[in-house]
Amino acid sequence: ELENQLTTKSKILDELKQSLAFSGSADQTPEALSLRVPELCDMVDSTASQIEQLKTSMQSTMEHWRVYDEVYAEFSQKTTRYLYHINQCKPSVLSLETLKKQIKTLQ
Repeated sequence: ELENQLTTKSKILDELKQSLAFSGSADQTPEALSLRVPELCDMVDSTASQIEQLKTSMQSTMEHWRVYDEVYAEFSQKTTRYLYHINQCKPSVLSLETLKKQIKTLQ
């Protein structure tokens, strides 16, 4: 939303600059220019304010992504450890014949 507003304000500012540059000599009087200067200043201030809001919003978003990355890395590491322990702690399944042979050798 802020990005769209910023784009719109930038376009309006460009249009005003172009109309100021290409307007006839009647509009180029100091009085006409002095009437447009405050309007242009307000637009610049508004655009600067929107840019600051966008920066603040992006910083917050980047902070959330940083936290997400940390949590994901920790979760991934714990999952890998869990799977490793499950595979290592599985009792080996022996066939009945193998067990009988082991019993005979032990006797």
